[in-house]
Amino acid sequence: MPIQKTPVLVLDCAQPEDLAEFYAGLLGGTARLSKDPDYVEVFDGDGIRLAVHRDYGYAPPSWPRPEDSQQAHLRILVARGDMDEAEREAVGLGARPVDTKDNSGPHDTRTYSDPAGHSFTLAVIPD
Repeated sequence: MPIQKTPVLVLDCAQPEDLAEFYAGLLGGTARLSKDPDYVEVFDGDGIRLAVHRDYGYAPPSWPRPEDSQQAHLRILVARGDMDEAEREAVGLGARPVDTKDNSGPHDTRTYSDPAGHSFTLAVIPD
């Protein structure tokens, strides 16, 4: 019988409580401190989905400069009719637009950086 595993994406930053609140608001979840004060988890109705960890020497990613690699980013899927509202919500919570051209089609993808500088995209759920 396989061992049950739950993957959790962990983002490093200088202020984990603030970044966890940003993602809890964006994803409709709840931020909760763990026993480790430098580690905050973001939950939804199904369990942990994301965590944020304090890095005392944190330097934000420098992407999208062409000479730098993006490394990794969050891709948040949104229904086609909800894309503009999802964008307003993200920016209202503190996201900064990086590339938000409105493709208005099945490949509409808009890129932002979160308050700590990590990139994420809002993308239309594929048909």
